[in-house]
Amino acid sequence: MEIIKTKIDGVVIVEPKVFGDHRGFFMESWSKRTFEEAGLHYDFVQDNHSSSTVKGTLRGIHFQRGDKAQAKLVRCVRGAVLDVAVDLRPFSPTYKQWVAVELSEENKRQLMIPRGFGHGFVTLTDHVEFLYKADNYYAPEADGGIRWNDPELGIDWGVTDPVLSEKDTKSPFLKDAVTGFEDW
Repeated sequence: MEIIKTKIDGVVIVEPKVFGDHRGFFMESWSKRTFEEAGLHYDFVQDNHSSSTVKGTLRGIHFQRGDKAQAKLVRCVRGAVLDVAVDLRPFSPTYKQWVAVELSEENKRQLMIPRGFGHGFVTLTDHVEFLYKADNYYAPEADGGIRWNDPELGIDWGVTDPVLSEKDTKSPFLKDAVTGFEDW
């Protein structure tokens, strides 16, 4: 397993070693030891699985506020997505910066997203299956979001008219959002 740094400290790409033959493949998708050797200390407590049927479906930008924030290790096990992590910590030197990585069943890459970040993805294929490991339990009262097309963030999703949930359509722009990271 290789840990690849991105332009934002703490957001890393996890590239597994994949062993394949005529039967299929085997890979280690998570190793606490490997993460800790790389200085990444997470205690995951919840796994989530989402399915999107149509190419161009956009989910995000989501986060949980304050002490309910979640670090996430995400991967796409069917199809392909453009996965985005946005730094929402106002006192961070990378505040409002984002990282976008293609995750797919083919490349088997994962993205590690620390607490204090917003997260979203857009499907690049039909029939996408997406998995999340989270280090904090989901708390509906702490649920938050930022509008996917916020001009202040300028994220290039590669789509102009995505398929959105009602919730994501109504998410506020960053300037109007309460993230719970105001002291971070």
